[in-house]
Amino acid sequence: MDIILIRHGQTEDNVGRIFSTKDTKLTDEGKEQIKKTKTFVDTLSFDKVYVSPLYRAIQTMEILGLNGEVEERIKEVDFGLFEGNTYEEIKDKFPKEAEIWDEDYINFVTPKGESIKMAYERVTSFLEEISKKEENVVLVCHDGVTRIALSWVFDNLDYFFKFKIENGSVNIISIDEYGFKYIKKTNYTVK
Repeated sequence: MDIILIRHGQTEDNVGRIFSTKDTKLTDEGKEQIKKTKTFVDTLSFDKVYVSPLYRAIQTMEILGLNGEVEERIKEVDFGLFEGNTYEEIKDKFPKEAEIWDEDYINFVTPKGESIKMAYERVTSFLEEISKKEENVVLVCHDGVTRIALSWVFDNLDYFFKFKIENGSVNIISIDEYGFKYIKKTNYTVK
């Protein structure tokens, strides 16, 4: 089976390098990225589509011409108090918290948010669930969710920042009949 992860197109928050789980719209460039991605997605075979509840993912799914089931567990990592800020602004506004976050980015629970580890548990519970169905699925989701899914292949969250996930990119995880997980395609974009 294949788990096909599609990151939403570029948003204004992406352009501003802002940490965000709020509803932001795709930029014109983001829409064009997804139109290009659609040409590749149209060649793939899949049984079901799941989409993050965040508007940028739903907008991406619509441009792809897909219909999917909204799945809360594949929404972006919740940045809590850091929401709506760039990394530099976080360091300026929340210096103590930013220092702790830098020292332990996996376990640090963002005030009023979640840790990457908490998000990992949320996302991987869903990945484990769908992997038992043995059908090809598409997840229209986010950078953090895709990094988590790729880390799940190694059963090791330490890989989270070892992946670069472009807007509009396609990443494919395959699981064979023995349950062996491997990365089939990563960060594929249509130029």
